[in-house]
Amino acid sequence: MKPIKFASLLAFGLILTTIVPGCRKSPEDMKNIPGTFTENPNVPPDKNPLVVTDTNTTIWGTNTNPSSAYPQGDVTNHMYWVRDTEMFKSDTVHFAFDSSVVRNDQKSKVAAVADYLKSNPTKAVEVQGHCDERGTAEYNRALGERRALAVREELIRLGVPPIAVDTISYGYDRPVDTGHTEAAWAKNRRGEFILLTPPTPRPVD
Repeated sequence: MKPIKFASLLAFGLILTTIVPGCRKSPEDMKNIPGTFTENPNVPPDKNPLVVTDTNTTIWGTNTNPSSAYPQGDVTNHMYWVRDTEMFKSDTVHFAFDSSVVRNDQKSKVAAVADYLKSNPTKAVEVQGHCDERGTAEYNRALGERRALAVREELIRLGVPPIAVDTISYGYDRPVDTGHTEAAWAKNRRGEFILLTPPTPRPVD
């Protein structure tokens, strides 16, 4: 009987050695492989390190390798760049009634913005198209878009890379003058420039 007991114990031991490894728990607090990047735009900026690409694009996320805090992302995304509404305030372009043509007397303003951007290639600009209060909201939104695009085309013609120029239309929603006179309307028919600067990357914890 003893040889039988020994054989049974040996067989039981072999079964345990095959079962126990399969019951091990997965390691806790696993980290990404160094250099990988997990994008999570829903995490508040103060809780999520900023990653800036070597082509001046920013992404929010968790970077597990501080040495790789630069080569990531979509170069067309300026969502998290620092916005300066004052830099080009004096270069606001004004338009004639119901027109999206950049007038000759306004082209020097566009040229000033273009010169700045060409001298500062790490920066970009957002062109905002605006209208006066006359006309429907839908029509003015479309007109504001045409105005912003016309300014963008002029910037590109002057040598600014297309990727450095964003556009948006606000129609008549953001007047600078709330009056109902021709003088007020003339101020509101405009294209504004917002300077965009890539933010300094936060150190990765």
